[in-house]
Parts: sequence; structure tokens; C-alpha cells
Amino acid sequence: MIFSSGPEREVLQVGPIDSLRAALSADADALREDGLHRWLRSFSTLQEPILQVDGHEVVMLSSSNYLGLARHPRLIAAAISATAASGVSSGSSRLIAGNHPLYEALEEALARFKGAESALVFATGYLANIGVIPALAGEGDVVFSDALNHASLVDGCRLSRAGVEIFRHNDPQTLDDALKRHRAARRKLVLVDGVYSMDGDLAPLPALLEVCERRGAWLMLDDSHGTGVLGERGRGTAEHFGLEGKVPIEMGTLGKSLGSFGAFVTGPRELRDTLINRARSFIFTCALPPAALASALAALALITEEPEHRRRLWENTAHLREGLRTLGYALGESETHIIPLFIRDETKVMPLCEALLDGGVFAQGIRPPSVPRGSSRLRVCAMATHTKDQLDRALETFDGVGRRMGII
Repeated sequence: MIFSSGPEREVLQVGPIDSLRAALSADADALREDGLHRWLRSFSTLQEPILQVDGHEVVMLSSSNYLGLARHPRLIAAAISATAASGVSSGSSRLIAGNHPLYEALEEALARFKGAESALVFATGYLANIGVIPALAGEGDVVFSDALNHASLVDGCRLSRAGVEIFRHNDPQTLDDALKRHRAARRKLVLVDGVYSMDGDLAPLPALLEVCERRGAWLMLDDSHGTGVLGERGRGTAEHFGLEGKVPIEMGTLGKSLGSFGAFVTGPRELRDTLINRARSFIFTCALPPAALASALAALALITEEPEHRRRLWENTAHLREGLRTLGYALGESETHIIPLFIRDETKVMPLCEALLDGGVFAQGIRPPSVPRGSSRLRVCAMATHTKDQLDRALETFDGVGRRMGII
């Protein structure tokens, strides 16, 4: 603190650290008052059906490790072997000295998996989206974004400096109207999720693709939550709709159903070349460690060779959804493995989450800004590795806690 003397009185000036502390504490208090304050929990491990969360043994219902592959022996063995051979870090960006030979093998496998000409691996899905959109669209172009798109797509729009049009969620007609209004734009880029991560509904991909083709727009599909899960062979939303190889740009992650870490973009060879040269989040970031590349390759092979992982996920999802619906929870329009339990009131979501935690279930509360105000919820996901007994135990807890709190 600094003291300043004057002819009449001594003035106390608050130092910059104390000023920062006071301002941020006031911000945190405002979040608590609105029921929107967040904090980090302690997990004994991140990817088991049963684990310890903040000292409670719980059934995990909030993991995106949908197929349970993050703990699969083949992925672990691949990661250990790659680490032993090449170390724990790439030590560089790919354009300087980090382009490990496993990258070429993984990108070739990803392109085949998605039925595309080429693939390019990014460090995360967020970095992929904020890299691709500004690389393809800028001043004089228009980006058209579904109203419920993931935050990474929203941020990519902002970084692009292109014009942005938000169209009504899953509504091809409002997209068509927006494209007509901007028919003179130099480039038109349409952005949608395949599976919407907070609602579990699917994009109407055939209708959206038809509109884009008719209006001369490029469709970019964020298939983070569809890759590995949807389609007869687990190849994602495009396969689910019979549109493999017909979506111009696809993004997917390696850290959800594939159980590893990282992300990728598929499309024409020219797209890959453009991203290598223009996607700043690719150019200016460190390459993935060899372990992540090797485990992702092992996961792609597993998804192809062992479809029973997907079958068990869908069986568990159906059992959990039917149980929650029977109890009286409001589940919305989910068509997939992501099940939202709508509570609506932001101030009630976390008390419910904490009560479930005390009862042996972890289902994370989701509040603004992750979802619009008035639509707060629990986001519930089964895993392929859950047993029926574990899910039944979770349903018993949802029953008792929901009734005690007046939710059902």
C-alpha cells in the first residue's frame, strides 16, 4: 500500500494487487448470487464408470469417454510404446520440428475413416474451430452459424472478421432465407454441430446440405460428439445420414469417443494445404505428444474391429433414458447418447447436482453461458463400460433425490 501526505490529511491508496483482488472478488460474489459460480472438483481418475469425486464414490454420468476406450489396454499399450520410443513431448510446432511420423499414419487413417481426401490433426477441438473459420472466411465473406453452436464455433466466427448471421436452431428454412439475403457475399460458410453437446439432438444434415449446395455455400460440420458413436461403423453424423464424403469440411475430436487427445479436420486436399498455411491455431501451437497420436490410431482400429463398444453404449443409453423418463424427469428432444435433464432455474441446478453427489451419482450441472438462461440442466451420459447394476443404482439415487427436492 502507498501513503500520500497532504496539507490536510493522509490519503491511503490501494495497491494494484489489492485492487485486482477486490474487483475479482466482487465479480465472483455476483456469480454466486446468480447461481453461476464454477469451481474445480477433485477426481481420483477421469475415465472410470465408478470413481471418487470430492471424496464421494460415485457412478460417473458426465464423461465424454462414451465408449470407455480411454482405459482400454490397447490404447494404453500404444501410448506406452510410443512414449518409450519417442519421449513424452513433441518439443515443437509441426511446421518447425514436431511433425512426428505418427502424424502421417494417423491423418491417413482419419481420412479413410471419414471418407475424405485428407485430414489434418489439431491440438484440440477448440483450436481446430478457431483456426479453420478465420482461415476460410474474412472481410467480405459471411458465416452462418446455428443458434446453439458450440462456443468454439462462436469464437471462430468472431475471430474471422467476416459478417455473421445466426440462424434458428436446426431450421434449414431460416438458413435458406439468410443465404438468399447474402447471395452477393464472396464466400458463404455454414457452421453446424452434428450432435449438439448440451441437448443431444441431431442436425438435419440432409436438408442443410441441400440448402448449402443450392445456395453455393460451404458446410462445416463439427462432429465432436458424433464421431465414433453414430453410423453403422461409428463414422459419425454423416454416415448416420448416408452422406459420407459429401460434407465439404468436418471437424472431430480424438478425446471423446476415441479416448485419446486432440482433434482433426477432414476435407479436400486443398483444404489441408490451406489450413497448414493459414490456420493460426495450427501454425503457432506445439504438436501433440507421440502417445496421443499412437493411442488415437489404436482407437480407430478398435472402433472398426469391435462394434460391440457402440452397441453397449446404445443399450446403456436406452436403459438410462427410459428409467429417467419413467421417474418423471424432463428430458427434452435428445436423440442420442447425450441426455439433458432440464431443471430450468439456475439456482436449483447445483443443489441438485450436489445432492446427487452425496447420494453416489455424479451428473454435472450445466448453466449459462454454456446454455441459454432459463434452460439450465444436468447433462447425463452413460458409457459403454457401465453395468446395468451401476445404472440402476444411479436411477435409485435420481428417484430419491428428485422426490426429496421436488424436482419430480
